[in-house]
Amino acid sequence: MAREHEDRLRSGIGMTSQRTRERLIQRLYEEGVSNAKVLEVIRRTPRHLFVDEALAHRAYEDTALPIGNNQTISQPYMVARMSELLLEAGPLDKVLEIGTGSGYQTAVLSQLVERVFSVERIKVLQDRAKERLVELNLRNVVFRWGDGWEGWPALAPYNGIIVTAVATDVPQALLDQLAPGGRMVIPVGSGEVQQLMLIVREENGFSRHVLGAVRFVPLLNGPLA
Repeated sequence: MAREHEDRLRSGIGMTSQRTRERLIQRLYEEGVSNAKVLEVIRRTPRHLFVDEALAHRAYEDTALPIGNNQTISQPYMVARMSELLLEAGPLDKVLEIGTGSGYQTAVLSQLVERVFSVERIKVLQDRAKERLVELNLRNVVFRWGDGWEGWPALAPYNGIIVTAVATDVPQALLDQLAPGGRMVIPVGSGEVQQLMLIVREENGFSRHVLGAVRFVPLLNGPLA
């Protein structure tokens, strides 16, 4: 019986039906997400595989959900919006993700860009995310267990960087790893005061654009087993 329930969950019956996903896509569109490719990737990516089974019935709500270890899977709107912002200037071939988390944002990115390099400080979350992406046959992602504040300098530069937790300030290491013309989407602030920022590396420095209030878990230092 348990196996039957699992098979139904993964096959998209009932709560994970195409109709349920379509309602989410319609809501994202109404909220301002207009990139057709991003919307299509959100539509076909099974978010229910990235949440605990007890919360699977809420997988296609436009809300963040807990995934354990005091972390959350981001609200679908935020995943779509941050992905859209990265792609506004055109296709990307090399994106650094800070904060793998559940792997949902990673899975979306992997279908939008050529290669994703994802850093996660919590080993158990990273291991689960790896398993999910293998199950979905998404194989253009390389993972690193480490401190997101440091980025991944050995493989820099990146023409896109996305940060999925709020930093008290923009990490200098990430600015250093952004390629000329590259774009970084990052929440900055603390507590109740957080702003989503788009940072672009220009010829003579960085331009910074504040895009509005957001709410993310904090970007913490140091790897955690």
